[in-house]
Amino acid sequence: MKAIRVKKFPEAIIYIKILEDLTLLVADSKTTVRYFDKIDLKLLTGFKAKIEHKRYKTNVISFTNDASFFASLSSDCRETVLFNSKTKKSIAKVTRHQGEVSCLGIDPRDRYMFSCGDDGKTFVVDIKSGKLALVLPAHPDTINDIAFSKNGQWVATASYDKTVHLFNLATMKASHKLIGHSYPVMKIVFLNKYRLLSIDKKNNTIIWDTKSGEILKRIQAIHDNVSQIVVAKEYKFLFVGTELGYILVYDLESYELINDKYIKLTSNISAMIFDEATRELLVGTEDGDLLIYNIEAGVEKLKELVEKKDFDTLDIYTKINPLLIYTDIYDFISTLWDKTLEKAQICLQNNDRERAKNIFYLFNKVPAKKTIIKNVLSEYDDFTQFTTLAKQGKIALAYGVANQHPLYKSSNVYKALEQKWQKTFVLAQQYALDRTTVEKAKDILAPFRGISSKTAFIQELFSKGGVYQRFKDVVGKKEFKLACELVKHHPYLKEFPEYKNMINYADKLYAKVYELIEKDDINTALKIAQILYDFNDFSLEIKEIMRDITAKQQFNSAIVDGDMVTAYALLDKHEDLLNTADGKKLQEDWAKDIDIANTYAVKGNPEGVEKTLEKYMHIRSRYVSLATMFSWCYMRQLESALVRKEDIKVMEAGIKKFVSYFGIENQMESFFHIFKKYYKDSKLELDTLPKGSLSEWKPSMIFNSILD
Repeated sequence: MKAIRVKKFPEAIIYIKILEDLTLLVADSKTTVRYFDKIDLKLLTGFKAKIEHKRYKTNVISFTNDASFFASLSSDCRETVLFNSKTKKSIAKVTRHQGEVSCLGIDPRDRYMFSCGDDGKTFVVDIKSGKLALVLPAHPDTINDIAFSKNGQWVATASYDKTVHLFNLATMKASHKLIGHSYPVMKIVFLNKYRLLSIDKKNNTIIWDTKSGEILKRIQAIHDNVSQIVVAKEYKFLFVGTELGYILVYDLESYELINDKYIKLTSNISAMIFDEATRELLVGTEDGDLLIYNIEAGVEKLKELVEKKDFDTLDIYTKINPLLIYTDIYDFISTLWDKTLEKAQICLQNNDRERAKNIFYLFNKVPAKKTIIKNVLSEYDDFTQFTTLAKQGKIALAYGVANQHPLYKSSNVYKALEQKWQKTFVLAQQYALDRTTVEKAKDILAPFRGISSKTAFIQELFSKGGVYQRFKDVVGKKEFKLACELVKHHPYLKEFPEYKNMINYADKLYAKVYELIEKDDINTALKIAQILYDFNDFSLEIKEIMRDITAKQQFNSAIVDGDMVTAYALLDKHEDLLNTADGKKLQEDWAKDIDIANTYAVKGNPEGVEKTLEKYMHIRSRYVSLATMFSWCYMRQLESALVRKEDIKVMEAGIKKFVSYFGIENQMESFFHIFKKYYKDSKLELDTLPKGSLSEWKPSMIFNSILD
């Protein structure tokens, strides 16, 4: 693969981001930030933050979507600093890590800055207020990576302790601890469909179900140290950058490796993102190269080949860019090949070999297809023998030839044999169920004896004829769960027309469920889904559908009834509801109200916070967020009291009250350190105080002043 655009920088590129206004932001290891026109890479503006990053294996810089704020580790990695990009002034710092800061991140909705450390702690700072919002559950060892779900509801941290922690930012509660790696987890990324991917120090990869916390798939280890990972084309591909400069690409539907040398560079891949709008992969290297690749490069050439009906060089372009086989134009070519193969086989079945050769002309010189064409033509050398045996009624011999030449099974002759088998088997069933006519049933099936694919069914029929009668009865009564169990234990039942009718019925119901969901007819969809639940092949998927349908139904009812307690609880539990119109509105309302409440909190005004957030006071899933807001408010009161030099007893009483309500995880440790400097005579020690927590907070704990 060749880059379509290249830009050279004097330092290692460690951060790339496409901003809301489609500007391309690039930052190097000395935190020189440049803004470019992403089309022609023309420099627009930039600035220098004068922070040198000597290590950048992990995320050490992050910007908000509009680049108004950015976060960076300090040069000595002792603190995380949040800056206003316009003024270049620090608006918040995290200095509480015991040891170095290991990585950082800003969530997709630009609400929080996350600072992760070698001490296993993650401190979360509210970007607008600059206040410490919360501390995530700690790992016992260094945090190596942090990742966010696309909608910003989930955050994950990966650690040297071999685990991944999931935290719900909507409810402010910890979720699963993912345990399955044998080595430290180094990289993580959220996928779609409730999946998360993690890579450990030995480059072993696991795909997780974030709902259940279970392992979905283990992927074979990569033979190089992974430095960057990114998902692309709406979660269809995973690009993996390595320290040796390789970029591998995986299919995220099959989890198969597409190419282990999709791109080969001579330097460590130090930054990588994907632009969904342009289908471009942007790669930054340690040598200071910015390279942009079109993952659909060559698609225009494929279109040109189709127009000219010239497929001779088709493989050349798909070898250069293997992702072309995932494009629409390649799908068209594949369909054309399938139709060509089908038409040629019909000609061969009609003994018209010359016409079959002519039909193949479009693909005659395509190396991969040339071999297939040769094999197909050779395969049909014995077709005349096959048709002769079938016409002469030498059925066992005809099936034997068909087994040697699988392509014959698509022919009308073979289909006629199968139809004859079906009719014969159904007729034999009628006699096999009656002891007095069993011999007649055997005579009817005699032509099919000796055929390996039929022997088991014939034996089952005569040994368990009563099973078929039971199967027939339960299908007639639509007792599908029992019918599926019978089929599971007696596979020969699949040969009966009742089974085929049952499966056709299930397929129609399945299609109907999705049709009704599209029409928003939830009640009817739910009723049909309940029927499908009895079919083994559909049970797992239908269980998911039923859960989602039920949640949507309950959510819609809660909205109609004005039951915001239930609505928000469902919204926090079922992520898909965030994509609904009502779900988006509730989240927007919550975000706006939080912003307003924040303006009161920074002034130390709990009455303003309470009035603004009054409608959420009965929504238990929001209690931790509410507690966080009030803790900011009361901390501001303590900070103001400190500036006023309040009496030592008043200050100590306020600190005790704060700790008993909110614990010491938030801003109290930093505040207490300052307090001890100003009030050196105080004997107060935080470790000896009764401690509350944000998770135990209730609206009944709201009061006007922390000092009263």
